[in-house]
Amino acid sequence: MINVTNAKELFSALANQEKDIVITRSMTLAQPVLLPSGIHLRGKAQENGTLPSLFFSHTNGLILSGASKLTDLQIISLQNQKAISISSQANQADMGEIYLENLQTDGQVSLIYRSGVKKAKVFAKNIHINSSDTRSYLEQPQKYGVNVLQGAFTLYNFNPDSDSLVTAELHNLSIGRPNHPAIGSGVFISGFGDHGGQVDVNYLSTGNIYSSGLLPQGVATLITGGMFIVFGTHVKKLVQHGETVTYGVNDMVLDTWGTVDEWIVENETTSYGQSGVGFVNFGQVKHFKAQKPVSTYGVGARAYNQYDGSLEKGEFTDLTTYNDGAVAIQISKKVGSLTVSGNIRTYGSLGQSLVKGVNVDLPAYAVSLKEGGALQSLKVSGNIETHGDKVVTITMEEGSKLDQIVVKGEILAHSQQAQVFDSDKTKALFKNS
Repeated sequence: MINVTNAKELFSALANQEKDIVITRSMTLAQPVLLPSGIHLRGKAQENGTLPSLFFSHTNGLILSGASKLTDLQIISLQNQKAISISSQANQADMGEIYLENLQTDGQVSLIYRSGVKKAKVFAKNIHINSSDTRSYLEQPQKYGVNVLQGAFTLYNFNPDSDSLVTAELHNLSIGRPNHPAIGSGVFISGFGDHGGQVDVNYLSTGNIYSSGLLPQGVATLITGGMFIVFGTHVKKLVQHGETVTYGVNDMVLDTWGTVDEWIVENETTSYGQSGVGFVNFGQVKHFKAQKPVSTYGVGARAYNQYDGSLEKGEFTDLTTYNDGAVAIQISKKVGSLTVSGNIRTYGSLGQSLVKGVNVDLPAYAVSLKEGGALQSLKVSGNIETHGDKVVTITMEEGSKLDQIVVKGEILAHSQQAQVFDSDKTKALFKNS
């Protein structure tokens, strides 16, 4: 173990191949720091209890070559730089474990594994990213007519080899702060694709997440997510303790193209931007439970969408949208049971909404089953209601299916030229429930 107090001592310790380096004072560095495999770089609290900071004046920060341990540090780079990253030249078959604990950063935490890596592990705990801007990073998943921007925290197996597997356990990740979101996605975890390198997450928990892609209005081919579980990723348990908020155009709040066995959201889910869906599922989710309201405020910002894949069991409290084109529930694929303990409400009329990479006009339906949508059970304890002109509260297209219905409250359409059901067939189905 060696203590270092300035940049000269840090580089000297690295040159002498020290493996346990303790940072005892804050320092400013004019170049990135390449860390060798097997190193433990850690901070020691100063006399006033403050952890030391590594300031990078205009470059990326710490670059990892392999298995590494970083603990008890503040790492400050410009928000469009990477505070922590893996060297693009690191391609050993077994990359060992990257261990991150009790870190604060400005700049992205970028854990991208590339060709040649067959095996790697990541452990992260108590990581807060104050600011980040990932718009310039070109490794972007592509599907459904859109590209996804990377996140402030990015774990990405960018290896096309299907034998490549990154395993992870991630505790208490938090991003941004209210009205000062990270730019891009928040937490982003992805494999190479539906086929190729995979990511297996045993456990993932988060605090508060605030993000925005700052995408221009009208762009239809780029999206972000506050929490984005992308393809090639399997999360066994995901618990979001804090609120998740997105602010901009095409900023999904909770999105998955991958597989999640159990997804528990303990706090509010909120979208303020245009076409920013609260919870959108293109993947395979066994159990999703939102214990607090899902609310959207932008044009075309839907509350819950099932566009592809499946949801076995979904539980919500209140689902509310406050603008035109903002459907509360839209289902295009198979869903098992859907339970809403509160109300389903929309407060808009016709408006533009992003659907699979295309902006289309949608009324603010409360419940919309598209052709191919199949819902086994819908149980609502409160009301299902709309408050927009010329809006249908419940609509079911030909080829959709709804097996069991229990609505304890009322089904209402409050505004002018609005109607409760789109057809007598739909009306009979709900009246006979």
